[in-house]
Amino acid sequence: MAKRKNKVAKKQNNLLTYIAWSLATIALILSCLIAGYYVGYNNAIEDIQIQNSTIEKKIDKPRKTTTTLHRQLKEVLKKETIEIKPKKTIIKTASHEYESLAKPPSRLVKKQHIITNKPKLAIIIDDVSIKSHINAIKNLNLKITMSFLPPSKARPNSAKLASKEKFYMVHLPMEAEHFTAEEPLTMRIHHSQQEITKRIKELKKLFPRVKYINNHTGSKFTSNEIAVHKLIVALNKYNINFIDSRTTSKTKVPLVMKEFGKKYMARDIFLDNRNDKEYIKNQIKKAIQIAKREGYAIAIGHPHINTILAINESKKLFKDVELVYVNRLY
Repeated sequence: MAKRKNKVAKKQNNLLTYIAWSLATIALILSCLIAGYYVGYNNAIEDIQIQNSTIEKKIDKPRKTTTTLHRQLKEVLKKETIEIKPKKTIIKTASHEYESLAKPPSRLVKKQHIITNKPKLAIIIDDVSIKSHINAIKNLNLKITMSFLPPSKARPNSAKLASKEKFYMVHLPMEAEHFTAEEPLTMRIHHSQQEITKRIKELKKLFPRVKYINNHTGSKFTSNEIAVHKLIVALNKYNINFIDSRTTSKTKVPLVMKEFGKKYMARDIFLDNRNDKEYIKNQIKKAIQIAKREGYAIAIGHPHINTILAINESKKLFKDVELVYVNRLY
């Protein structure tokens, strides 16, 4: 009888042990499942947050801070420096547009007229030729006219980059009085009508939607009436307008335009002939004053870091004028 009781007790103990182990195993499995669930849940939440963040950035990109602009424009700044001695560099400025003239050309004096609409200001950025220039200008979120240098060995993709823009100009290199660092295929005063027309035809093929051209340097070319006449004949053939960058006070462009019965368009002010941000901001103020006084103004700058930052920091001033592309001036 005692042996039978011992057997029953032993069976009960074994059963309880099995049950305990089974419960422990089930508890362990459940713990693993719950842990996996929460890990997966958290990962899913993180993935969703990352996706939402990406979508939000695409839909509504926040305005860049000045610090971000500085960082973004480092590549541009590198392009602007020329090494002259070990560990020493100089920064190019727009002074090359004045071509070492003893006295910069005076501002264009316009005919007085009644201003009926909001004054217009067109800012042209010359020498655009690489992607970083375009990125910096677009980051301003302003209507800035980009004037592209023709393709060359140093900038083979300028025309391709321009083709992606809704509106652009071409910055045509022309012969200077005092400038040695010429661009390839610079237009010269001794070029024949055929040569000049051929060059404009080539540019039209490279930049199919070009409607406006302005001169890069060109103090010698634009001060030669015969050369300017040949240029305007060629531009008229391809329905292209000319904007005089006024790199010389001896420019003959107004005279030739009058002969053709065409409107004379010209720069009113250079923004960055001194590569100093505060100076450039003051030039912007002057450009706005000209626009308010005379109805419109054309300012020319370059894709230098100080120019881009000065424009960015002057946004509040633009409330008094309408920033427009040059094709909206007339």
